[in-house]
Amino acid sequence: MTTVRELHGTVALAQVFASARAQGRAAFLPYFPIGYPTYQESLAAVAAMADEGADGFEIGIPFSDPIADGPTIQAATQVALENGTTVRKCLDAVRTLRAQGISQPMLMMGYANPLVAYGTDQFVRDARAAGADGLIVPDLPPEEAAMFADSCAREGLALVFFLAPTSNDRRIEMVARHATGFIYVVSLTGITGERAQLPTYLREFIARWRARTDKPLVLGFGISRPEHARQVSKLMDGFIVGSALVRAGGEGVAAVRELTSSLRRAL
Repeated sequence: MTTVRELHGTVALAQVFASARAQGRAAFLPYFPIGYPTYQESLAAVAAMADEGADGFEIGIPFSDPIADGPTIQAATQVALENGTTVRKCLDAVRTLRAQGISQPMLMMGYANPLVAYGTDQFVRDARAAGADGLIVPDLPPEEAAMFADSCAREGLALVFFLAPTSNDRRIEMVARHATGFIYVVSLTGITGERAQLPTYLREFIARWRARTDKPLVLGFGISRPEHARQVSKLMDGFIVGSALVRAGGEGVAAVRELTSSLRRAL
């Protein structure tokens, strides 16, 4: 039986950030693609991360041309596609995870083409029905997001937009005006992937963004180690780990659990 959740969508996300803030830490929102290394193992990986205290999830929808993703996630999503993972299968995964008792917010993370092909309104309705709380679409700028934004607003789902170190004041203000749930802050220019250290200019950029919005700021790209989590937790409302967990997923669910545990303990 599907878990009954009192809070959904933007309200559920707001509660996550408020709870983490009350504990003096950032919210931990890991990414994992459905279908890698197999469909069942991807569900088991998300369940393991939930057990270890992840605050919410980016549920990855595999796509053949993931332009924002580095080699680790590109390779994993290609495997997922070869395993027959579709948009509908990813929605089924959320529904199954809810039925297993996982209550943390889940955001569907995927590129625009498959979602448009599915049907924007239909996808948002089906995502809400499956138990998703929002969308993250890396190649969807606010200027072109009206169809998604209207559908998400009707269903109460978050629609997350991105800021990068290259974002000027006008872009910051536009993203702050249109993003719901939180703003995804890209820590560096380029693609996703593990880095040895985070950029030294991060604190300066975050101060500039915070001066222009009170919406939660969630950092992604390059975060892979417990020391990164500790550093980010002092600056951000939340952070995302993707490539490091996907790499661990190739080693098995136990490796995902171990890395998740070390990241969560670092907070």
